[in-house]
Amino acid sequence: MTSVELPKVAVVGCGYWGKNLVRNFAQLGCLEAVCDSDSERLGEIQKEYRDVAVVSFEDLLGMPQIRGVVIAAPAAQHYALAKQALLAGKDVFVEKPLALHVEDGQELLELARLKSKILMVGHLLHYHPAIVTLKRMIAAGELGRIEYVSSSRLNLGKLRTEEDILWSFAPHDISAIIHLLSENPTTVAAQGSSFLNHPICDVTLTILSFASGVKANIFVSWLHPFKEQKLVVVGDRQMAVFDDTKNDAKLVVYPHRIDWINRMPVARKMEGEVVELSKEEPLRTECLHFLECVRDRTTPNTDGKNGLSVLRILHAASESIHEHGKPTPLRAPSASRYYVDPTAILDQPSEVGEGTKIWHFSHVMSNCKIGEHCNLGQNVHVASGVRIGNNVKIQNNVSLYGGVELEDDVFCGPSMVFTNVLTPRSHVNRKSEYTKTLVKRGASLGANSTIVCGVTIGEYALVGAGAVVTRDVAKHTLVTGVPARPVGWVCRCGVRLEGKGEAWACGGCGEKYQLTDGQLDLQVDPVGAEQSEAVRTMAAAAGQD
Repeated sequence: MTSVELPKVAVVGCGYWGKNLVRNFAQLGCLEAVCDSDSERLGEIQKEYRDVAVVSFEDLLGMPQIRGVVIAAPAAQHYALAKQALLAGKDVFVEKPLALHVEDGQELLELARLKSKILMVGHLLHYHPAIVTLKRMIAAGELGRIEYVSSSRLNLGKLRTEEDILWSFAPHDISAIIHLLSENPTTVAAQGSSFLNHPICDVTLTILSFASGVKANIFVSWLHPFKEQKLVVVGDRQMAVFDDTKNDAKLVVYPHRIDWINRMPVARKMEGEVVELSKEEPLRTECLHFLECVRDRTTPNTDGKNGLSVLRILHAASESIHEHGKPTPLRAPSASRYYVDPTAILDQPSEVGEGTKIWHFSHVMSNCKIGEHCNLGQNVHVASGVRIGNNVKIQNNVSLYGGVELEDDVFCGPSMVFTNVLTPRSHVNRKSEYTKTLVKRGASLGANSTIVCGVTIGEYALVGAGAVVTRDVAKHTLVTGVPARPVGWVCRCGVRLEGKGEAWACGGCGEKYQLTDGQLDLQVDPVGAEQSEAVRTMAAAAGQD
């Protein structure tokens, strides 16, 4: 992957942490501009990065070449800056916390959805090799049943005046813990002490209680005589310690166990085993992930929803501190509303997004993830583990089997068919041979068509009614027949394109395309600008078919 393929961004805030973002985006070849209220900082940036523009925030919002805005300003400014950037049509990376108020965080999520923009929150530990490895180990059952998690983030300074230690240090560990456990806490209890600048807390201890029975405690302080950054995960088979202050041996697993002798617990200590980790800088991985999400229009690992979950926990902890440690129930998001017809079945656990409708006699099995504003018609079956994006329309009598993934804005016509094995036999169990099928953003699958497993349907491709797809379909391609073969090109709005050679155009919305080496692309990048009214109107009409 070369930097030429990646979008250009601007960094807002070049201070203590922002300068690290500046360095990484510059090294990735994607830093177009910087913005900061401190002229001395900007002077230093100009000396080191001579090709980077120094502009005001208002000016960078008007620069069409800037696709993403990276916000590392003080936390109190996150909401206002992110909102302005989203309204200007920019994708946004905002450092933690997402905002200082839950209502503001919800507004940013809704705005990003309405504008079809990327909203990513800087929860760095998600991208640390140790957390990535721990997540894999927990999912594979290597630690056994998780009993409790303990984290400590301690240091002398850096002191803050606009946010207390809970909001400054704890988001790192909160985001890592709920990521590792794949669940949010049901109650939060916290205590804090203020010594330097009342009522700003300098030391807090937060306890998270989960429905699974796991307990997690988070101890943070900037009044500690030494630096400590540890995360301990205790399972009934093994215990893991992540010590981020060490250069080597950052992740160590201890196969300790507890034996019961004469009805008394006896600890059996074992030697720790160092887990080898990759050497990538987590911040570089995080920055590259944002760029790839902007380029590919994919949902970040630490998206706005993840940021809002952490924000809710921080608010619950703050409320508990004000109530002298009284446990605070974590209120469910009021916006998470969807409809399931009384005749339909939704097995738990499953994740269903806001505004989604599941109609008569449909069955969604456990461990599915269905996005927002989807519509599942009558007699739709969704197998366990299937992933469905936002605004997906699935018409009557469609079954999505294991291994099928639908990205945002996919349309599945009535009675169309997916498969998941190449050589099915009733008397032969071939669950281990399930093959992934990916339908990418905006693609439409016609009525009674068949998609043979293992293929990828490209963005905004259109499969004709009754066609049988046996191989990958390139984006914007129209295929028909048995087996399906390319017969033309289609626009994002669904209208067949007209043209020849390299130049193609849509007679419906007017968009123009360039054909290069068998791949069709818009001549003007649509991501940095709003869709035309014609495209929106036609897309809405197509969703009602």
